[in-house]
Amino acid sequence: MRIAIVKESSASEPRVAASADTVKRYIGLGAAVFVASGAGSASGIGDGEYEGAGATVVADNAAAVAGADIVLAVRRPEAAALKGANKGALVIAIADPHGHEAALGEIAGTGVSLFAMELMPRITRAQVMDVLSSQANLAGYRAVIDASSEFGRAFPMMMTAAGTVPAARVFIMGAGVAGLQAIATARRLGAVVSATDVRPAAKEQVESLGAKFIAVEDEEFKQAETSGGYAKAMSAEYQAKQAALTASHIAKQDIVITTALIPGRPAPKLVSADMVASMKPGSVIIDLAVERGGNVAGAVPGEVVTTANGVKIVGHLNVPGRLAATASQLYAKNLYAFVETLVDKGSKALSVKWDDELVKATLLTKDGAVVHPGFAPQESAPAPAPAAEGASAA
Repeated sequence: MRIAIVKESSASEPRVAASADTVKRYIGLGAAVFVASGAGSASGIGDGEYEGAGATVVADNAAAVAGADIVLAVRRPEAAALKGANKGALVIAIADPHGHEAALGEIAGTGVSLFAMELMPRITRAQVMDVLSSQANLAGYRAVIDASSEFGRAFPMMMTAAGTVPAARVFIMGAGVAGLQAIATARRLGAVVSATDVRPAAKEQVESLGAKFIAVEDEEFKQAETSGGYAKAMSAEYQAKQAALTASHIAKQDIVITTALIPGRPAPKLVSADMVASMKPGSVIIDLAVERGGNVAGAVPGEVVTTANGVKIVGHLNVPGRLAATASQLYAKNLYAFVETLVDKGSKALSVKWDDELVKATLLTKDGAVVHPGFAPQESAPAPAPAAEGASAA
């Protein structure tokens, strides 16, 4: 059983799919691990560390993938990069399938089985494999750190001989994994924190962290969560009421962090241009949904924009990657936990249970075709089940 660890092709992706610790664990499963040279350098893992763990470091991705039974990556590899992998090889990555059906078709044509880690069901046995949670947790933390860097003022209240420094006011929009971590981090730094979310269950979580909950708590709000714990897309009427409530609140805030995402859909617009204009000069907005269109009017992917009224709108891309070493460590453990379920420990060989709920939920391509009902071509796909709607605060 040969496992390939590839170097990410994009310069904007510093994470890597394996740590030295998970390399040792793969070898313990009976695998030979081949790592492309430099794969972990942006995450602080040198080739020597991989070699010390028992891996073989090879010149490039092509050499790593050649003869591979499993290919591990952070982002979905291009179809051409999988040339040389064994027929039926398992390719496991954050596959970003929504809106990329053509790319999925090309990968299917290579004969590999592509798994999307972000489609892992949120059930108890899969918690250790939940890449959305592990990476969003870091994004929420980093959002507050980035906000404090851009803010130019202190977060906690300080009473000094020269006078009192007021605490920063931080408003978190979306109280999922990223939002809750942002609340906790901002509170640890001494800010006065408030938060909002469309899911009723979020109220108790927000308040348990010491933040004030802000929401229109009407009948639609009470039904705003799917059985899987995700936020539903809200009606235009509800969004208008919520916007009216938050508009006056935002005007009083120093920092706003938005985290609302719905998988497969553009990010909902939460902060309008008028709301931005109402904020004080020197205020900061962090948009964690900028890669999906953004929650904030005026946010620009990859840029920090300063508005005419002196508000900074921060649109950093790949925020978990801004903590590459930690993000890679957690992602590598997510991957290992999943791969372990695909290996027979007695024979130390691949033994995929194709009817396992984890496999069925994450498998995108197999035997030359796109097989996931949510992404297969309509003419050949079985009637899809109703899609689970999105996760507030990915």
